[in-house]
Amino acid sequence: MSGPGSDEPSTDNAVTDETEHGSIDTAEDESETTHAQSEPEPTPAVTPETDGYLRWFLKTDNGNVVVVRDVLSSVAIVAVIGLILFGVSGIWPPLVAVESGSMEPNMERGDLVFVVDQERFVGDGPIDGTGVVPYENGVESGHEKFNGPGDVIIFLPNGDGTQTPIIHRAHYWVEEDENWVESQASEADLGGTSCDELETCPAPHDGFITKGDGNSGYDQARGGARMGGQELQVVKSEWVTAKGSFRIPYLGYVRLTVDELLLTTPMPVPPTAGSSEFLVGITGAAAVGTRKRVAK
Repeated sequence: MSGPGSDEPSTDNAVTDETEHGSIDTAEDESETTHAQSEPEPTPAVTPETDGYLRWFLKTDNGNVVVVRDVLSSVAIVAVIGLILFGVSGIWPPLVAVESGSMEPNMERGDLVFVVDQERFVGDGPIDGTGVVPYENGVESGHEKFNGPGDVIIFLPNGDGTQTPIIHRAHYWVEEDENWVESQASEADLGGTSCDELETCPAPHDGFITKGDGNSGYDQARGGARMGGQELQVVKSEWVTAKGSFRIPYLGYVRLTVDELLLTTPMPVPPTAGSSEFLVGITGAAAVGTRKRVAK
């Protein structure tokens, strides 16, 4: 033990200093260890060899693969939507683009119309053997579509599958040899014609008399849709391909634009692969009577 005035360092101070230095060194070591542990390890690159081609395709950031992946995802989404719509509609395509304006104001050019099989969602008062409620029956039963009584149908003009289908309202049902001009027709919708002046009267067969809401007369008389300069024939039930259900404004312009491009641009591909159904997918086209492919 050192006495007063001794030059020897105090043992207690030495121990204290060593302890403090030891504590500092220990804290520094622990800090370095914690810092080292907190640094994230680099993620290994995804490769076909280590992860397999499927996982690599789904996870890689390769630019070309990302583009292909996005395109396939979009196609898959459209396919799923198309299958759902087909399941509800019962026909293909379940959507049609309106080409002209003879159903105005209840349908406009460029509308996209969701259509269903005529046997689905049948209203009150259909014609026997069909799922179609004509205008006259709709007035009585209260069944309405597109702001008017009765069903709006999509049909092949004169049964010709090479022509653009027409979407018009079914007004009433006539039977073979019926003088429908006198028995059922509205004089205002005849265009001043009599039965003797019409090829469609007496009716050559059972079927529907149709009319565009914006046209001045029946398709089977003057003022309606025309084909080859003549009025359309009475619409047989088997010519009816669908019924209109509801419309989506403007979306039909996508289909119409593609159609116009195909008609004006040479396509170096076979017609089946270059058709608008192939390119647009789930939409068809329907003329509303008079202003585009079916002359007025």
